[in-house]
Amino acid sequence: MLERVKEFNMDKVIEEFELMTKDAERVQRETLKRILEVNASAEYLQNFGLDGRTDLESFKSCIPLATHKDLEPFINRILDGDDSPILTGKPITTMSLSSGTTQGKPKYIPWNDELFETTMQIYRTSFAYRNREFPIKNGKALNFIYGSKQFKTKGGLIATTATSNVFRNPSYKHAMKALKSQCCSPDEVIFGGDFFQSLYCHLLCGLIFREEVQLVCSTFAHSIVHAFRSFEQVWEELCNDIREGVLSSRVTVPSIRTAMSKLLKPNPELANIIHKRCIGLSNWYGLIPELFPNAKYIYGIMTGSMEPYLVKLRHYAGVLPLCTADYGASEGWIAANVNPKIPPELATYAVLPQIGYFEFIPLTQLENENTFLCVNPQPVGLTEVKVGEEYEIVMTTPTGKYSIIVRLIYFCLVHSH
Repeated sequence: MLERVKEFNMDKVIEEFELMTKDAERVQRETLKRILEVNASAEYLQNFGLDGRTDLESFKSCIPLATHKDLEPFINRILDGDDSPILTGKPITTMSLSSGTTQGKPKYIPWNDELFETTMQIYRTSFAYRNREFPIKNGKALNFIYGSKQFKTKGGLIATTATSNVFRNPSYKHAMKALKSQCCSPDEVIFGGDFFQSLYCHLLCGLIFREEVQLVCSTFAHSIVHAFRSFEQVWEELCNDIREGVLSSRVTVPSIRTAMSKLLKPNPELANIIHKRCIGLSNWYGLIPELFPNAKYIYGIMTGSMEPYLVKLRHYAGVLPLCTADYGASEGWIAANVNPKIPPELATYAVLPQIGYFEFIPLTQLENENTFLCVNPQPVGLTEVKVGEEYEIVMTTPTGKYSIIVRLIYFCLVHSH
């Protein structure tokens, strides 16, 4: 995979994606076949009598629609150490914890390398379209990302947040470098284990590399807003660190202090520039482009529960465009933002037909939330959706989610290819 990442070509990625979307029905059938072949021995599929068949018709007739709650008994067995093929053909060795933004509490989600590759496919596709509109050269990203601590489940499986599983993958840094989005903070800051100390050092690293920063981003919009609200409180302390070349005593984690000592050198000139920029702002409007003059845009998930943060984010962004990130759920990625110039409130997404098998239930069949399983909803395929209608998504992925309804995330087709 590393070789493929290094050979990233924006035009080629767009061309291949456009070709797949024009032949989405075939790609979807092949994707489902591949998923079912890999997981043919899974107990879950065998329980419903699929018997190793991989065709769409057999799958739809045998495998019922499900929610995450339906899969929880199987997931709990995996958490307890049962390494037999329960949901997948191969044992699950890692679990992700969802963000909890949909159901109010985290869910355990099986994780494997294929899910990481799916994430990279989404990243590459959306970056290709984004970079066509807002070209980035060989710069850095001020990326407010935080690696959560890992822990072990009762059965000995490693578990952490979904984003941490991405960041910890050995291929992640290579992929981000190829996408010209390499984080300007060292790993010790990302995985420091103390949110506030890591945030402080993210800001400090961004200022040290201010001329090289071409992208300001985070997984969610609220993280970017929180970062610059914090900057308002500590900016003078940050300037002093840069002026003296000595890290603030507020940072106490040894690994972070050691890593930052390699970056932080006395630089009175830079400190004076930052100080002058800050005192010249009116109520911090346009703070981000003032601090990072070569930044091209701000990127992160800005839809759904993140929309309330857009007013404050635009205040900090000034003239910089906001580009919302891609469309997904705890269970997996679904679609990429291929129209990055559109404001987040009006964002549209294009499904990647090769990363999972997708079905769509018309919302007209789900009018009563309490009885939706009783009305026998009939999902349609990706190429059968109609312009202007709203749907709830059903997805099947390589990590053991079969015909799982992604609750509370609605999809509306606004145009056809």
